[in-house]
Amino acid sequence: MIDLPGLDAVLRVADALRGARLHGVIDVVPAARTVLVRCVDRAAVRRVEAAVRSLAASAGPVTVPPREVRIDVHYDGPDLANVAELAGLSVEAVVAAHSGTPWRAAFGGFAPGFAYLAEGDPRLAVPRLATPRTAVPAGSVAVAGGFSAVYPGASPGGWRLLGRTTAEIWDPAREEPALIAPGDTVRFSPARERIRAAASRTPEDAVPRHPPSGRRGAPAGAAEASAGEAGLRVEDPGLLALVQDLGRPGRAALGVTESGAMDRAALERANRAVGNPAAAAGIECLNGGLAVRAERTLIAAVAGAACELTIEDPGGGRRIVPADAPFELRGGQTLRLGEARRGLRCYLAVRGGIVGPSELGSLAHDSLSGLGTAPLRPGDELRLGAEPASPVGGPQLAPAACDGPAVLRLVPGPRDAWFAAGELDRFCARVWRATPQSNRIGVRLEAEDGAAGLRRAREGELPSEGTVRGALQVPPSGLPVLFLADHPVTGGYPVIGVVVDEDLDLAGQLRPGDPVRFRTVDPDAIEPRRPAATPSRFDAPVKVTLEVDGRRRALRLPPAAAEAVERALETAGDAALAEILTPLLRVPGIAAGEAVD
Repeated sequence: MIDLPGLDAVLRVADALRGARLHGVIDVVPAARTVLVRCVDRAAVRRVEAAVRSLAASAGPVTVPPREVRIDVHYDGPDLANVAELAGLSVEAVVAAHSGTPWRAAFGGFAPGFAYLAEGDPRLAVPRLATPRTAVPAGSVAVAGGFSAVYPGASPGGWRLLGRTTAEIWDPAREEPALIAPGDTVRFSPARERIRAAASRTPEDAVPRHPPSGRRGAPAGAAEASAGEAGLRVEDPGLLALVQDLGRPGRAALGVTESGAMDRAALERANRAVGNPAAAAGIECLNGGLAVRAERTLIAAVAGAACELTIEDPGGGRRIVPADAPFELRGGQTLRLGEARRGLRCYLAVRGGIVGPSELGSLAHDSLSGLGTAPLRPGDELRLGAEPASPVGGPQLAPAACDGPAVLRLVPGPRDAWFAAGELDRFCARVWRATPQSNRIGVRLEAEDGAAGLRRAREGELPSEGTVRGALQVPPSGLPVLFLADHPVTGGYPVIGVVVDEDLDLAGQLRPGDPVRFRTVDPDAIEPRRPAATPSRFDAPVKVTLEVDGRRRALRLPPAAAEAVERALETAGDAALAEILTPLLRVPGIAAGEAVD
């Protein structure tokens, strides 16, 4: 987090960092007085720090001249007269002040395409509404707190509405989805005879948008969907079933959060088990309850929360299959996920992966913005991609279940100085619990002993600044919120610390009421989290012989795979062995009768 004196410096630094194209930089997010830079590792952070020091030694202007965007506005908003009263102006003077002064796009946030416009007429610096509206129409032009903005889509909001425009502020089908980008100059113009989308794309440039994948009746001719074959039909989505992959990183400056699977490691394990790339799209299921029917014979795997996996035949037969291992699902059979006994989210991967129309390169559903594939409903049909060239995987080693509170590692800052002396230590000494108000946006926490929230040392509001997955933001109540996959990209509450990225998969499995503790760590000395070691009775590869159609085929299972098979046998019975090993018959060497490791 780079603190800067004002907007000119923010735009200069953000532009220079983007132009430098430093290796390992994921996001550069300008805000009111800060630039947030998100990197893949500490080495990339060091490169950014060196670039900022070099930039501080120079005093050049912003390297790219601002682009001008013109937007026609019909000034008939419900708050126009109220803004005039607060500003001590006539309605006509408010319109003249808003349209007569160019605004500068400072930063994005709140929603995809929502740009905070600064440096307008200072007389329009009116406060937000005391009670936000539950719904603000798309295209609404508003002011609040010295900023102006155009709402790109319908959403709740507390800004004062001056009017409306038909300009398309946000369209994921465009090459540049956001009409307004940080650094742009925006000029509003009163509409005369009609509202014109002066700054939006022309009809001949328009790109048709596909309906989200997973919806009943989606057109088979959609470019991305047509490449897949019929695979699964949703019989019951349970509480909530979403198509998820590893999200859409690198777009936070546009107001688009990364999103993707809450437990990324679980989705990757399921994908590895069936031989998919780690980022292939699967189904994220909340607390079990999902039921899907196979349209043809498939290889599938489920990882994540612990629940019973049952395959039902059309004739009424049923059998249990193991988690974290591939199994065969024949055409007409239904896979049912029981209620989760431990953890909260399960991940179903199918060989070939779910395919369909993507938005900004991902199928992932973002619950905050609505981007991606819509939540699944009964009757939805999901198409699958071509089977990968890699062979079917095998049983995966899941992390060991922890006894007692989950422990999440925490790097202090960037705003721990906003809190009273000793508050960070007090925060880490407590046991916290996830509340029922938690969701994909974040886990809301309350003290197990009912103690009051964290105390601040500094009053006032923090200017909005970039946030990341893992940020522990503390609102005035003092009760922290741990941001997760669908978090907003900017926020105005101080962040006392950021949870280590690797530990966020564990946070994504917290159930309401689950206890959790935090432990501070040095960001330069973080060791990978490893599954707890368990005694193994296998110290060498285990020989297994399969007999298929009278022909024997030999396997040598490494100790970890033998342990996974043994655990599956203990939980699912003898039939599990065939479910685990049958997909291995597709491996060319085994099919030829060779001995294969």
